[in-house]
Amino acid sequence: MTDELSQPDRVEGAPHPRETLHLIGQGAAEAGFLEAYNSGRLHHGWLITGPRGVGKATLAWRIARFLLATEDADAGGGLFGDAPEVPQNLDIAPDHPVSRRLLAGSDPGLFHITRTLNEKTGRMRDQIVAEDVRRLARFLGLSAADGGRRVVIIDSADEMNVQAANALLKMLEEPPARTSLLLISHQPTRLLPTIRSRCRELRLPPLGPDDMAAALVQAGVETDGADAVALAALSGGSVGEAVRLSNLGGLEMYRELTQLFASLPQLDRVRALKLANAAATRGAEDRLDLLIGLFDLLMARLARTGSLGTPPEPEAAPGEAEMLMRLAPDPAQGRAWADCAQVAGTRARHGRAVNLDPAALVLDTIIKIQKTTAGMAR
Repeated sequence: MTDELSQPDRVEGAPHPRETLHLIGQGAAEAGFLEAYNSGRLHHGWLITGPRGVGKATLAWRIARFLLATEDADAGGGLFGDAPEVPQNLDIAPDHPVSRRLLAGSDPGLFHITRTLNEKTGRMRDQIVAEDVRRLARFLGLSAADGGRRVVIIDSADEMNVQAANALLKMLEEPPARTSLLLISHQPTRLLPTIRSRCRELRLPPLGPDDMAAALVQAGVETDGADAVALAALSGGSVGEAVRLSNLGGLEMYRELTQLFASLPQLDRVRALKLANAAATRGAEDRLDLLIGLFDLLMARLARTGSLGTPPEPEAAPGEAEMLMRLAPDPAQGRAWADCAQVAGTRARHGRAVNLDPAALVLDTIIKIQKTTAGMAR
């Protein structure tokens, strides 16, 4: 069973990980888990790590579906006592009873922990609290009598507060029989070392352009080949971030930024005002946050270009490589862009915190960048 069908772990505009039957680009992690399962050395705790949006939750739900659906074979013996067939992958048919129950949130062998609603405030908590983990203890106690396999997904383990982490640690130290705990972590260094040491790690890397294109199709995002390459570059190989960029018009926004930077040290005032006015429209808070992030990203790519002497690949917008090399031709210019990114980013985030007018915030950032390039030109 699941504790509830709250979905703070869902990327807006994309299917929930429980709905995604296939995992793209993470064959090595799947093979690592399957090898442990087939060898009979299935660890009780698994730490699934990697950047946000690369498929960690999808892998956790695939593992849960696989373990619960193969319980009979795992318990021993095929037809007439023959050895059960060794699984070659984690695929479970979508019409399998376990698949249908997981999709409905009704499988008695699964417990899903995410951040929950604070009944006093009516808002989603920003942490997983001890009571969430204590409910897991009650679930394990009540379900132990049937002797079946149980799977626990914690998404994400980074969000546990100290009390919740200590409660989970006790379960990892004395793991219940036939129970697998799947901990999803974007930043495993934030976890207690004792939790990390009691889990086997499956690390998922960022996706390349080809895998990104396939994953976006699966998520229902239509792109051409060039857009998939650009999304892979801007998202750092994260499907979740690529979906957000696509939904909010991030590619077009980044192309506008690239053209704006290409005019520096002269300032294209028309393009600057267009960006500022777009960020100031009603309901554009998400687009404003994305624009601030794209400013940071573009300056980071400038700093990297100056440091390495070559622009990052692949190119994320037409003409980007030429612009990067012109504005950051050497390590000194790269350091100047890194400093600019730190100052401009701090100012922008402070402006957001104090509800500065969005248009003024964007123009302030652009003027800071323009002054940086003007200083470089002297």
